[in-house]
Parts: sequence; structure tokens; C-alpha cells
Amino acid sequence: MYAGLVVGAHVVRLRIWISSMRALPTTTGTHGFWRHADWLLIVSTVLLSLLGLITMNTFSGESVFFVRQAIWIGVSLVVMVLASYVDTRLFYRSGVVFGLYLFSIATLVLVLFFGTVVLGAQNRFDLGFFAFQPSDPAQIILILVLAKYFARRHMEIGHLKHIMVSGAYMGLMFVLLFFQPDFGSAVIIFSIWLGMVLIAGISRTHLLAVFLLGAVAFAGLWAFAFADYQKERILTFLHPLSDVQGAGYNAYQSTIAVGSGGIWGKGIGEGSQSKLEFLPEYETDFIFAAFAEEWGFMGVLLLLTLFCVVFWRLLVHAKYGATNFETLACAGVVVWLLAHVVLHVGMNVGLLPVAGTTLPFLSYGGSHLVTEFAALGLVLAMSRYERDVRKDDLDREVEGLT
Repeated sequence: MYAGLVVGAHVVRLRIWISSMRALPTTTGTHGFWRHADWLLIVSTVLLSLLGLITMNTFSGESVFFVRQAIWIGVSLVVMVLASYVDTRLFYRSGVVFGLYLFSIATLVLVLFFGTVVLGAQNRFDLGFFAFQPSDPAQIILILVLAKYFARRHMEIGHLKHIMVSGAYMGLMFVLLFFQPDFGSAVIIFSIWLGMVLIAGISRTHLLAVFLLGAVAFAGLWAFAFADYQKERILTFLHPLSDVQGAGYNAYQSTIAVGSGGIWGKGIGEGSQSKLEFLPEYETDFIFAAFAEEWGFMGVLLLLTLFCVVFWRLLVHAKYGATNFETLACAGVVVWLLAHVVLHVGMNVGLLPVAGTTLPFLSYGGSHLVTEFAALGLVLAMSRYERDVRKDDLDREVEGLT
């Protein structure tokens, strides 16, 4: 009888170990990249990048965007691998995160004075061989700052002062981005803060106060801060067909491109709206519309499925974080990417005002692509110290046998 129980216990241990390996591709420890890499997450993001690469290729003559983006994808993958070796425990055991925050604020201030103006926004440094947008790393830095702040105060997160302090971290970035003006990045920054506050456990009363404060702030911005073109974009959102030759042109052409794709699309490289340049900025702000035109509804399903896989894997890592910091940081990455996807797709199909945001892993550009893969690398680095969540299940099941 005793021997049977011992054998049964070992069988249970083996079964739970196997199931844990299926649930997570990593274990605790400090193994190399190839041991702790989440290949489902990596493959999904690489496929998304390749879909974007194919979409921006003209397939007729030299494609500058295609060549440059291919190089950036390679650089981003290297950055991801390097970031996966970072000891992320330093982020909440030292002042590294606050130092990164101050550096980010400094770059956002400097770009207001020395940045290059592109499409009316002074939001990047032209370094000759590439342009650097400080708003991209600022977003992931804010995630780390908020993750550390809330992780250290999770027992008293209901106190309003912590909502206000965390809001100040976000607010300073928001104001600097708004005056570039980079309304899209400002909205993403606010979305990161709001999402992480909700995840951290804000009370309903405070949530209502936040929305009321947001409404008052929006009214103030509309009256005293919004430029005429920004007001036009919002009004165009409410009445998208009111000025299709003016403020509503981009949104109108985008919806045409999405709708013309039908079920199966026009074919790779055959998008007339994008390749004939009726659709402006098809390689960046409107790459979803360009993709939908060529790949159709079935292609969009594939695209959204890949994003869902990315979100799922990131949520798995958030659930199994070694501490509250890792859990909040991984969840913050989900909020960040999801905000980008919702805002980008929404403006491409006419449901949200045009805000000039990229689609993660697909849109052309080095700054955002390197930042996104660097964030994945940090998640993989955190996965090396994931808690052994199966131990309690194992003990309970063994105890049940004995």
C-alpha cells in the first residue's frame, strides 16, 4: 500500500512538472536565452514584423522602406536577446528606474528645442543615419516606474495620494508629448497609466474621480490648448464624411482601403489605395488599412490572432511573475501594446480620430520597433525568476494521495 502511494506521488510530480513546462517555457534560474525563451511569443512577434515588411514592399523597383525595415527587424532581434540577459531585479532594488525616468524626461525636453519637425510635430532627433523618437522608450520606462511604485505600495493602493503621485509621473510625460505636439503618444502614455492603475486595484470611487478629472481636463484642453487641426480631427471623428477633401481625407481613404479588401483581399502588392498613394503614410500610421486592403478579412483575422497570442503569452508571464513588480511590469506591457493596437486599428476603420500612432511590430520605424522588442527581452529576462506556481498544486495533490 505504502509503495503504491509513493509511486503515485512520483507520478503526480512528473505529471505536474510536464504540465508546468507546457504552461511556461521557462523555469527559475539564470539559464541562457535559448533555455528560457518563450518561442511562441517570439515567433508570433516575428511573424507580425514580417507581415508588416511584406505590406510596405512595393514589389516593383527598389523599396526603401522594405530594406530599412528589414535591417531594423534584425537590429531589434539582437536588442531583444541582449535585453533578455538583464538582471531585472535591479529595477526594483535600486534607483535605476528613477534614473531612466529622469533621462527620459530630459530627452523629451531637449526634443522641444533641438528636435526635427516632421508632419507638424517636433518629436524626433535626426541623427543622420536614423531618427530617434524619445516618446518610444518613454512609454516602456513609464511602465517600469509605475510597476515599481505600485509594487512597493500594493497594500495601500486604495489611498488617493498614490493615484495622484503615479498620475504626476504620467502627467509630466503627457504634457511634454502634448506640446511637441504628439497627441497619439500622449494618449498612449495616459492609457498605460490608467490601465496599470486599474490592475493595481484602484477603488470605484477613485475611478469615477479619475474620469471626472479627465473630462474636466479635456474640456480645458479643448478651450485653451488644442490646435485647430486637432479640433478638426476630433470633429471629423464625430462627422467623418463632413470634409473628405480636407480634415477627413486620411480617415476616408483609410476606410475605403479597409473595405475594398473584401474577404480575401486584392493580393500581396496589389493594394491600389496604398501603392498608388491615395492612402497617405501607408507604411506607418495607416499600415493596418494597407494590410487589410491586400489581405482582406481573412488576413485581418490572422493578424488579430497573432496579437492575441502575444497578449496571452505576456499575461501568462504576468500571472507567474516572481514578485508584484514583474507581474505589474508584464501586465503594463500588455496594456501598452493593446492601447497601440486599439488606437491604430480604430483610427484606420474610422471609429477613432486620427492620432498618428503606429501598429506594434508592423509599422515602419526603428525607434518603436527596437523599443517593442526590447520590452519583450525584458519580459523574457523576468521569466527567469518566475515563481514556481505549481508547487502548491503539487503539495495539495500529493497530500490527497497520502
